Parts: sequence; structure tokens; C-alpha cells
Amino acid sequence: MSLRRLSPRNLLPLAGGALTALLLFGALPAEAQWRWRDANGRITASDLPPPHEIPDKDILQRPAGVRASIPLPPAGSAAAPAAAPSAAAAVDKELQARKQAAEQQQKEKAQAEEQRLAAARADNCARARQHLVTMESGQRIARMNAAGEREILDDKARAEEIRRARSVIASDCR
Repeated sequence: MSLRRLSPRNLLPLAGGALTALLLFGALPAEAQWRWRDANGRITASDLPPPHEIPDKDILQRPAGVRASIPLPPAGSAAAPAAAPSAAAAVDKELQARKQAAEQQQKEKAQAEEQRLAAARADNCARARQHLVTMESGQRIARMNAAGEREILDDKARAEEIRRARSVIASDCR
């Protein structure tokens, strides 16, 4: 068996055949997706859905994935009012449960935050009391200033530190 080399002249019939097949497939009539029987009993086919006045029982064919509409109960029916409140009651119960859970979560967050603040206040209170005892002891106290130099507190600075410690004790030690 010999293999012949394909040249552009040899490819022309193949390309022409492919183009012809493509045109034939494009020219096929589109399949109607909807088929229904109208009021006169005639069968109608279309790619558009039937008019609203055609009942579901007269629709013979639907497109894939389209379901029949759910029939509504008559206006004076007792089934409709009974079903609606039960569904609404279930939704209301679920909403109420979610609301209560959210409120409980908010309460727990607020309680945890209050406990954290109370612990911080207790720590500040203990530190302020210890600082006040140190300041009132009369010992020489040195601290570092902004320049990193050591400075000894004079009477004025000591009085200011005592005042600040007492204000912290008044606010945090309840």
C-alpha cells in the first residue's frame, strides 16, 4: 500500500465534502419543543410555550427539563387556607428559633466581654494600690524620662503620681 502525499489540490475535494455536510446539517428543520392541543382539537407545534389558556392536560410535549405547573386549588377550597398557615407557622417557628439563638449568642458575647473588662479592672486596681503604697512609702524613686535618662522624683512629681493612683483606684476598685 502506497501512501501518497496530500497537496492542497488533493485536499480540495475533502474540504468541499466537509463544507457540504456542514450546510446540510444546518439546513435541517428545527425540532419543535412544544406540542399542544388547542380548544378546537388541533395539534399545534412551536418553539414557544402555549398560551396561558391551554390547560396542562392538553400539552402533549414539553422541552427537556420543563415541568408541568402545579395546579392551584379552587378559591373556595378548605385545603388552601389549612396548608398556608401550617407552612407559615413552621417558618415563624424557625425564625423565632433563629432569633432566640442570635439573642443567646449576643448575651454570651456581652457576658464574656464584661468578664474580660472586670478582670482588667481588677488587675488595674491591684497595680494602682501597689503603686500608691510605693509612692506613699517615702522611698527615693527614680524613673526613666523620654530621653532615656534616669531622674529621681521630686515632691511635686510624687504628689502627681499619688493623685493619679488614687483616681485609678476610685474608678477601677469598686
